[in-house]
Amino acid sequence: MRVSVIGCGHLGIPHAAAMAEIGHEVIGVDLDQAKIDRLNAGECPIYEDGLPELLTTHTATGRLRFTTSLEEAAEFADVHFLAVGTPIDADGRSYDTGQVFGAARALAPHLSRPTVIIGKSTVTVGTSRDLGALLARLSPAGEDVEVVWNPEFLREGHAIDDTLRPDRIVVGVPSARAEAAVRQVYAPLLANGIPLFVTDPATAELIKGAANAYLGMKISFINGVADMCTAAGADVQQLTEAIGLDPRIGRGGLNAGPGYGGGCLPKDVRAFTASARTLGATEAATMLRAAEEVNESRPTAALRLIEQTLGRPVDGVRITVWGASFKAGTDDVRESPALAIAALMHQRGATVTVHDPHAVPTALRRHPELDYAEALDNSVQDAQLIVLATEWPHFREADPKALAPLVAAPVLVDLRNLIDADAWRMAGWTVRQLGRPAQE
Repeated sequence: MRVSVIGCGHLGIPHAAAMAEIGHEVIGVDLDQAKIDRLNAGECPIYEDGLPELLTTHTATGRLRFTTSLEEAAEFADVHFLAVGTPIDADGRSYDTGQVFGAARALAPHLSRPTVIIGKSTVTVGTSRDLGALLARLSPAGEDVEVVWNPEFLREGHAIDDTLRPDRIVVGVPSARAEAAVRQVYAPLLANGIPLFVTDPATAELIKGAANAYLGMKISFINGVADMCTAAGADVQQLTEAIGLDPRIGRGGLNAGPGYGGGCLPKDVRAFTASARTLGATEAATMLRAAEEVNESRPTAALRLIEQTLGRPVDGVRITVWGASFKAGTDDVRESPALAIAALMHQRGATVTVHDPHAVPTALRRHPELDYAEALDNSVQDAQLIVLATEWPHFREADPKALAPLVAAPVLVDLRNLIDADAWRMAGWTVRQLGRPAQE
C-alpha cells in the first residue's frame, strides 16, 4: 500500500520507518529541507533505539523516501498519516493544533481522489470532526476525504517496538470505508494478533488523553509515596513490589523517580485536565491537577534529598548530573526532570556538569548555562557529588572503584534507584537513593 507520513519528528520518523518495515511504500513529508536531505541519505536526526537501522535499510531499497512536497505526497499515496506536532498552547493547558490544521489546509488542494487521513497527533476531543469538515470543504474530492483518529501510544526509546508490536491499535472511524482502509494499512500487525479497537472519533481522541493522564497520576502517586517513605525511613522499592502484586494495581509505572517528562505526558495531563474542566467534570479536574502538582514538585524534592546528603546547601558545590534526556533510550530533553534538577542547582549556585550518552547536543541547545561532558569519566572529574537522574544502563554499569579516584568526594544520589547501592558502598561511596532509608 502507498502511504505518506506528514511530519518527520519523534513520532513521524519512527512511524514512517515502521510502515516501510511492514511492507508499505512510504513517503515522509516535512518542511525542513536539511532534515529531508539527511533522511534521504539514511541519516537519523533523532536518537531512537533501532531506528537508524530501519532508516538505512528502507531508504536504500527505495521503499522509504522523504520530500518537502505535499503535492508529491498527495499524488503518491492513498492514505496519509498526520504526525505533526501538537505542543501545548499559549494558555499552558490545551493543545496548539495549528500544525495539524496547517498541514491539512496545505494538503487539501491536492486531494482530488478518495483518500483517508489518519491522525496520529494527540489532540483535543472534537479535532477530527473539525478537521474532516475543513478537508471536505477545501479538497477537490470533497466528502470522499475522510478523517480517522488513530492515537499513538509510543514510549520514547521504544517507538519502533511499540509501532511494530503495540499492545493495541485504537481507531476512531467515521465510516465503514475508512475502517477498511485502516484495516488494510495495519493488516500485517493484525495478522500477528494485535487487537484493534474501533470506536467513534471522539472516543479515540479521549482514549489517548485518558491513558496518559492515568499514567501521570500513577507516577505522581508513587513519587508522593516515596516522599512519605523518605520521611518515615521506609523503603519505596519494597513497598512498590508488594502493592504491585495486586492485579487491580499492577507493577508497571510504579517506579519512584524525579518525575515524568518528555514531549507527550506533561502536556497530555495538562490538556486532559483542561478538558475535564471544560466538560464540567470538576472533581476529575481537581484529581488530575493534584497529580500535576506532585510532578511539578519533584525538582525541589530532589534538591532537598541532595542537600540532606551533602549536609549543606548546593551553593559552591561541584555536582555532576548523570542524564539529560527525560528517559533512557532517546535524546529528547523536552521537560526533562534531569535537566530541571540540574538547572535548579545551577540557580542555587552549584557548578553543574551534565553527562548523557546521547542527549548532550540537544541538552546544550536548551540549557547552554550548564557544563557538559561527552565521556562518563570526564564528567565526574573533581565532582563533590554525583546525581543519577536518567535510567540509562550506561550508569548502572559504571565501575564505582574506577570512578572513586577521579572525584573530590565519593557521594552519589540515585534518583532512579538504578544502581546496586551495596556494591557502591563497598567501594567506599556514600549512596542515597530516592524513597529508601539512609545507610552509613
